[in-house]
Parts: sequence; structure tokens; C-alpha cells
Amino acid sequence: VATQGMEVHPLTFHTNRGPIKANVWDTAGQEKFGGLQQSDYIQAQLPHWHRALVRVCENIPIVLCGNRVHSKDRKVKAKSIVFHRKKNLQHYDISAQSNYNSEKPFLWLPRELIGDPDLEFVAMPALAPPEVVMDPALVVQCELDLEVAQTSALPGEDNDL
Repeated sequence: VATQGMEVHPLTFHTNRGPIKANVWDTAGQEKFGGLQQSDYIQAQLPHWHRALVRVCENIPIVLCGNRVHSKDRKVKAKSIVFHRKKNLQHYDISAQSNYNSEKPFLWLPRELIGDPDLEFVAMPALAPPEVVMDPALVVQCELDLEVAQTSALPGEDNDL
């Protein structure tokens, strides 16, 4: 069900360093709800979004998530996902509908914020049951595509992304 307006989802993750509480803000792509956002964030204009974020929050850990990896007609293909490499950002392809990789950003960010690469979940987060089941062959293909994309040459300018 599409988000109407804005929703804040408080989540608690249980780790070997104790509980970590996070507020996940879902603005449903409606830019008027984000304090840092600008009108050019529509259609995921990442260079503009990234510049605005680091202008306000220098040296903040950023994880870029590509969603809808479960979809066979996904518009963003692995070979075009290069922005994170140019800006040295962490990237995960996820699927909120199938729960594929959905925990990874929530583990990576606290590891970065507290400087502990050994931080682990002691209990997996309680996830809603998957709405779709990812075809195992699609999972393998996505992972192979991302591996190939990681070794491809980067474009020269941000506006090439």
C-alpha cells in the first residue's frame, strides 16, 4: 500500500552492543516532507541530493539503497548503478516486498556510526511476511550483474549518471 503523506516507523534492532533504535522516515517521494530535500530530488537526481546532504551533514555515513530488485522489469539496471562508487558510498540492492537484503543498511549504518565492524544482530529484525517471493535465479542474476558492474569503468562526470 502506497504511503500517503509521511510515516515514521520506529524500529529497534537488538545487537551484541545492546538495542539500537532508529526512526525510519517514509515520505512516499513527496519532497515537501523532507527538510533537506529540494524539488530536484524528483526522479532520484542523486548528484543534487548528495550535494545538498553533505553540505548540511559533512562526513555523515550514507548508504544508497536500490529498491524493487524483485521486479523483473526493474528500470534501474546494475550497470547503471555507479554513483555510489564515484562518491565512495555503501550500496545495497534491496526489496522491501520480498525482504531481500532489507536488514543490510540497518546493520551497516550503526557499524559506521559507532566504529565497530563486529557489531551484529543478536536477533533478526521482525519483518513483515514477504509480499512477493523472489525467484532464486533472479537473485543469482542480480548478484552477478552487480559484481560485473563493480568492475566496469566509471563515467567521467556526475551528469553522466
